[in-house]
Amino acid sequence: MSSREESERIHSAALASAVAAAARTRRYGSWYVAEHRFRVMGTYAQTVLFTAIGSPLVYLYAMGVGLASLVDGNVGANALTGVSYLVFLAPALLASSAIAVASEEFTYPIMLGLKWNPTFFGMNASAIQPGQVINGLVISVAARMLLTCAIYYVFMLVFGAVPGALGIVAVLVALLTGLSFGVLVMAYTITLKDDTGQLAMVQRLIVLPMTLFSGTFFPLTLLPPYLQWIGWISPLWHGTELSRVFAYGMSEPLWLSLVHVLYLTALLAIGWIWCRRLTVRRLNK
Repeated sequence: MSSREESERIHSAALASAVAAAARTRRYGSWYVAEHRFRVMGTYAQTVLFTAIGSPLVYLYAMGVGLASLVDGNVGANALTGVSYLVFLAPALLASSAIAVASEEFTYPIMLGLKWNPTFFGMNASAIQPGQVINGLVISVAARMLLTCAIYYVFMLVFGAVPGALGIVAVLVALLTGLSFGVLVMAYTITLKDDTGQLAMVQRLIVLPMTLFSGTFFPLTLLPPYLQWIGWISPLWHGTELSRVFAYGMSEPLWLSLVHVLYLTALLAIGWIWCRRLTVRRLNK
């Protein structure tokens, strides 16, 4: 074989290998992005675990045990909701933990990948598609969120806050709640060219009021009618109410439970599609 033929053979083999690698990347691009995010999360894994363990321990004890003893002692156990205050509050705290992960992972890490350390543009320069970038981000955050909610649920069991036989389903409800809110936050973050305090405002003007007015600490019906609409449009309220149905068998009409599921699923689908379209525009400019 001549040197020219050998060179052509090597070139053809290299080209075939590159084509195969590109095809594999196009097929598994979402998982490659998720793997990248898992590696990034590994750099602050201690914080993730400390938060996942510390938050339920502190909140369930302080709010569910400390505050619960005052509430039950003053208004009477089971007086407001038919169950102890700890049992009433725990599913809401579980759903809130998913919201907290979403508001953390779908804000500054997105700005990092788009502007401060634009790795998403590097991914887009390869065979990975913009939509796969979004898919990978959602997969990675869902994994962290599921871990956080699972640990939270274990502490709920330890504190005796899950009398219902289907309580474990509340973990999946919390996951759906966190993702349905998170993709909307991510869509907003993708539209930002610079962070001049907008993401901090999301925490102060959206997450905090949503937590206070979503039936988290008391039934939504105790709010004045002109404030109850905040809960009706809040993913946290829908997630909390559905979690309570599974956690301790809260009584509500079947149609309302279906509304919770459909509303959260619709938010997730709309937000996910919106993020993919915005990312195509942002990365291909």
